[in-house]
Amino acid sequence: VQLQASGGGLVQAGGSLRLSCVASGSVNAMLWYRQYPGKQREWVAVINSGGVTNYVDSVKGRFTISRDNAKNSVYLQMNSLKPEDTAVYFCAAGNPLSSLLRVPSSYSYWGQGTQVTVSS
Repeated sequence: VQLQASGGGLVQAGGSLRLSCVASGSVNAMLWYRQYPGKQREWVAVINSGGVTNYVDSVKGRFTISRDNAKNSVYLQMNSLKPEDTAVYFCAAGNPLSSLLRVPSSYSYWGQGTQVTVSS
């Protein structure tokens, strides 16, 4: 399965962006994570095959993950963006154990990153 992420860009603080990730085949759980320069990856949001979602605390109430199974796609609507959201965002897909849904390395497929830059 190949993943294609898109939708990043430059936006002012308080603005919005919508990231998209299209898979070449059907997938189960899908995850968005981000990576800051020189730092570890941080999971952002996850959605399982049943549509159950979970978010890292720093984005709760601002980001929304959703999926369209008919299109093998996952989306990340990012509102009220902050400069600290600036990072490269990646999508991942796979079938990890429920206890590992938040761990990017537990996924089998990864897309290329898309840069999100939030200016103050």
